[in-house]
Amino acid sequence: MKTIDLNSDLGESFGAYTIGNDKEVLQYISSANIACGFHAGDHNVMMDTVRTATSLDVGIGAHPGFPDLAGFGRREMKLSPSEIYNLVVYQLGAIQAAAKACGTSVQHVKPHGALYNMASKDAVMAESIAAAVKAVDPKLVLFGLAGSELVRAGEKAGLRVAQEVFADRTYQPDGTLTPRSQANAMVHDVNEAVDRVITMIQEGKVTAVDGTDIAIQADTICVHGDEPEALRFVQELRKRLETEQIDIRNFGVKQHE
Repeated sequence: MKTIDLNSDLGESFGAYTIGNDKEVLQYISSANIACGFHAGDHNVMMDTVRTATSLDVGIGAHPGFPDLAGFGRREMKLSPSEIYNLVVYQLGAIQAAAKACGTSVQHVKPHGALYNMASKDAVMAESIAAAVKAVDPKLVLFGLAGSELVRAGEKAGLRVAQEVFADRTYQPDGTLTPRSQANAMVHDVNEAVDRVITMIQEGKVTAVDGTDIAIQADTICVHGDEPEALRFVQELRKRLETEQIDIRNFGVKQHE
């Protein structure tokens, strides 16, 4: 039986502002990427999300981003390698403390937004992130865009890596995600998104925006928790995965080959 991890970016509400359907989405996923306060989230949201995920046996992941609350961490920032290293260490420390207080531990790290996308192409930035993760806990799994510089940096650093694919995003011919500034960046049709994911898992390929098929490795699937379709996406995706006899497990249970 094939196995896959199903993750979502959560804990992104802030103060009086609610983003996403975290409690509902957590019922269907195996790993949660929880915002650490820089691009979204706060101390209360982080603790609540960690507690809820733990009660549902969902793997806890750090979701560090740029210090950009107003832009939701989706605006590029020019920071030095040491600044990148330090901001990742800082945010990992925050969620590790929350996890410890809740009687659990952090299992993985997935950078957010512009930090993730930039590190997918920038080897120096990717190496700074990988170095920070290794320094904090070398047993942590590093999530990176399948085939990206972030994956290569994690492997180079000796970390376990998970190659991530996206249920609700389109791909460029070079394997990168279509920028959100473009009209075709998101996949809004649930059935289309689910079909694409099944093809990625079973056939190791995805169709890019120009119609070409590109090779891709799928270790973990992301559904963005802040999107309006997130809950329906993850419900339908889980149902289809079960129909196709693809086992859903988080990294606390499953060791990727």
